[in-house]
Amino acid sequence: QVQLVESGGGLVQPGGSLRLSCAASGFTFTNYWMYWVRQAPGKGREWVSRISAAGITTSYADSVKGRFTISRDNAKNTLYLQMDSLKSEDTAVYYCARGNSRFEYDYWGQGTQVTVSS
Repeated sequence: QVQLVESGGGLVQPGGSLRLSCAASGFTFTNYWMYWVRQAPGKGREWVSRISAAGITTSYADSVKGRFTISRDNAKNTLYLQMDSLKSEDTAVYYCARGNSRFEYDYWGQGTQVTVSS
């Protein structure tokens, strides 16, 4: 079955960095766009970034552009999100999701908590 397992979250000070990982299994990873989506306390889910199946095309929400970098290692079936210059407003549970080019997702991971606080 499809499994997406996120890791790498934690507590970091403002201005710090974290690298999230998402290990994928149970499907052909190279056939799918992959997404990072986050949900802050009391808010709805917010799209953060996405990457095409071959890793050639990426895009970012305006709120993270220039600070976050999405990448994937198709040999390892793993998705990454490098987060730099973190701000308190980046505090959220971060999820990876399997999807297509139309911002449609069908499977999600369990999420990893990122807390940015001094």
